[in-house]
Formats: sequence, C-alpha cells, structure tokens
Amino acid sequence: MTSSRIDSDDLIKILVKINENLEQLNVTLAKLSKSKEPIYDAQSGLKALGVMALLSLPDHLRKTATILCTKGSATAGQVAKESRKTRAVESSYLNQLVVLGHVNKFRKGRMVYFYID
Repeated sequence: MTSSRIDSDDLIKILVKINENLEQLNVTLAKLSKSKEPIYDAQSGLKALGVMALLSLPDHLRKTATILCTKGSATAGQVAKESRKTRAVESSYLNQLVVLGHVNKFRKGRMVYFYID
C-alpha cells in the first residue's frame, strides 16, 4: 500500500504561498472597507465600486456591475456576452445602475457605452 506524502519542504512552500495570499487579501479588504466611493486599483488598472455599494445591490445588478468593473466601459451587448443574458436584460440592468448613480453612460454614434466613473 502506497501513501502519498508531502515533503516537509513542499509543505513549507505551500504554507508560505498561502500566507502571502492572505496578506494580499487583507490589504485589499482594508482598502475596500475604508472606501465607499469608487476605488482605483493601481495594479490592475480597473475601476471598481466601493464594497458597500456592491453589497447594497441585488444579485443580478451586482453581477452586471462586476462585469462592467472588469471591462472598464462596455455596451449592453458586450456585458450580455459575459453574463450570458440577453442584451435587453443587461441594458435594463445597466440603466437601473445609472438611475441609482453607480454607473454613467455616453453615446458614441449609435452605441451607448456604460462606465463606472
């Protein structure tokens, strides 16, 4: 009977990596908890809604807002491809976020782009 064992050096490496990840997570959570306004993450270059704003949204709007955060600015069709919902549904969700003041929009030709300021 063979038993798979982890070498102590490998275990130490794994634990060190877990500790590094936890430290990064703590820094990120500290930034988010202090900010109710949109934040800018210098490493990823993405704008994001503050944690309190995201938590206050219903699940369907939170998913749409999260997708928009990762894209920067996008049309309802682009968000719909990511969320796997119809363009009309995402357009409605994005416009709800505009009314709530979490998202802005601008028109470029026939296309309407949504973005987080």
